[in-house]
Amino acid sequence: MQCIELTAILTGFVGSNSYADISTTVSSLSAYLPFNFDVNSISASLNSSIQEIGRYVLNYLVKFVKSLMNVTLDLFILVCSVFYFVRDGGNCLEFVRSFVPEDSINFFDNAVEAVKDVLRSIFYGHFLTSVIIGIFAAIGYSILGYPYGIFLGVITGILQLIPVFGPWPIYWALFFIDVYTGNYPRAVIVLLFGFFLSTIDMYIRPALSSHYADIHPLILLVGFLSGPLVYGIVGFIVGPLILGITYVVLDNYRKEYLMEDRQ
Repeated sequence: MQCIELTAILTGFVGSNSYADISTTVSSLSAYLPFNFDVNSISASLNSSIQEIGRYVLNYLVKFVKSLMNVTLDLFILVCSVFYFVRDGGNCLEFVRSFVPEDSINFFDNAVEAVKDVLRSIFYGHFLTSVIIGIFAAIGYSILGYPYGIFLGVITGILQLIPVFGPWPIYWALFFIDVYTGNYPRAVIVLLFGFFLSTIDMYIRPALSSHYADIHPLILLVGFLSGPLVYGIVGFIVGPLILGITYVVLDNYRKEYLMEDRQ
């Protein structure tokens, strides 16, 4: 009987939303404790803690909404920039080429071709990395016994294409589901597997990108890691693009002018 009464008191405490409710609940609980406590002091501390938690949660939600709006704006700018660059990139290139002196046309054309290789390497690096991680995820989720493992792998690969997201929403969701259902061993394994998926991205992406352009993987890795820190979400594209273009332009300049002068 006492256990039933204690359960009812705790249930009322969870549902309480005022200082009076908390004081009443603490007073009721004090009858079941072996020692005497200052009920008013405990009630005030609990009320203050609940208010602090509420403020923290509210501030976190506000910051999350603001960051989500910024990410949405960055994605919109990125999509629009890519669209207009694809549509009018040729005209822009011809406009710039008209200002290049005749004796530097060869260098300019070689640099443009090298830049195209960089763009191609970044595109294939992002796309193929998502495909590989999606395949790994589908195999891993299926082995762990999750229903619709292949579908989860496809969603993981799609999320890998989106900057900032990656595979973490899937494996964290599976982790919490396993914790809720009491399958703790699988929860730990899927979390470790998710960390593995997030980590290999740093190795697969630069390796694939360097395969399509004559650039050392370390240069692209630095671009992929430092770009988001400087430019935000678009830095996943802009970071390796700037470093890659800078490298190929300097390399072409070295081959076109410096090596010829030495000969």
